[in-house]
Amino acid sequence: MVFGLDPEAPLVVGANRDERLDRRATAMTVLRESGPRILGGRDEVAGGTWLAVNSHGLVAGLTNRPLPDGPDPSKRSRGELPLALAAHRRADDAVEEFVKSFKPADYNPAWFLVGDRQSLYAIDLTDGESPMATRLGPGVHILENTALTAPSVKVDHVRALLGPVDALRGDALVDRLRRLLADHSTPDATATAETAATGPTETTAAGTEETKRIRPPQTLAACVHTESYGTRSSSIISLPADENALPRVLCADGHPCETPFLDAGTLWSGS
Repeated sequence: MVFGLDPEAPLVVGANRDERLDRRATAMTVLRESGPRILGGRDEVAGGTWLAVNSHGLVAGLTNRPLPDGPDPSKRSRGELPLALAAHRRADDAVEEFVKSFKPADYNPAWFLVGDRQSLYAIDLTDGESPMATRLGPGVHILENTALTAPSVKVDHVRALLGPVDALRGDALVDRLRRLLADHSTPDATATAETAATGPTETTAAGTEETKRIRPPQTLAACVHTESYGTRSSSIISLPADENALPRVLCADGHPCETPFLDAGTLWSGS
């Protein structure tokens, strides 16, 4: 998310959804008709979403923390949570209610970015009695399948690909994000080999053992291609400075390297 750098667009979001290729999903649709109207992708297996934006200009997205034995099927779907956040008009109110109402123990672990024109938050839903929310300042904030502040070879790589954006405005920033989301390059050979060999450390649910997750080097690219897993869709959301203007939503239903971004704006009116 690029927050507070472009006066014409206070929040601009570029997001790739990486998932198993056989998991049914709709890249962009109407998730809630009104009060407010919400657009986003829909997971056709669990029914939730990974990224939602409402008509007021609130955006909420999540990434999952991978678990050694996979997600616990007895827990509630994480996909319901971006919808709960996007039900609010303001990010401040959404995060305040979220911290009071949801418990990490009820869900498999995840991280969130939630923002609007005025504020941006990171939420950690991985441990403790309540989610932990942190207000973020202006800048570029990149979230993958690890905590926002944790060391990440992929985040460092994506940040380097994005480059400086302080002077970019409007379509120039959108075009930069479009090229980034379609990029197949991976970090340098040393970093890639180290990550593939060891993986980030993860703690099991019991909290007493640790394991290593081995990542194929291809997953360190922005646009991921493997035999059974990869980038299923891509979205770019831009909030105009005018609070009465609807968010601009572009979506590629497939790998963004080979699928065009289409304007999803007609979904705001249903026409």
